[in-house]
Amino acid sequence: MVASLPVVPATAVGISLDQQLCLALYTASRAMTARYRVALTDVGLTYPQYLVMLLLWEEGPSSVGGIGQRLSLDSSTLSPLLKRLQAMGLVTRTRAASDERLMIIGLTERGTALEAQASEVAAEMGAATGQTPDEYRELTEQLQALTARLEASTVDAVAQQAQPPVS
Repeated sequence: MVASLPVVPATAVGISLDQQLCLALYTASRAMTARYRVALTDVGLTYPQYLVMLLLWEEGPSSVGGIGQRLSLDSSTLSPLLKRLQAMGLVTRTRAASDERLMIIGLTERGTALEAQASEVAAEMGAATGQTPDEYRELTEQLQALTARLEASTVDAVAQQAQPPVS
């Protein structure tokens, strides 16, 4: 079943590049990542490392698969990132006692202590957006909803492509 789509103007094909949502999202994402790069300099983390650390500070020890799923990172990106965080002394990597196939990532004492310094980054980035806290929260919720709709639409589109054509 295909989710209902919003009405798109008949002239959608003629929409200029600057009016394309995909470009606006792409350039906003790149600008956000570049700004995080500056904000994270003193913390000593890259943006993807920061996301992993945020997840661990919030949720505690997590499996590699769980981290990858939550952050939409594949194992080829995540594995070297986690090894680097371990080399920095910020995380531990241990096999789950209940299932040797699961690698559990936890925080070291140093990794836990870094949260206080990194908390300043969130405030700096909030200010960098120029939005009020309510606007920031609302935009985040809208983007999360958009992501969910696009993911569902992608699943539907892939399923339709897999169906043989009707004769």
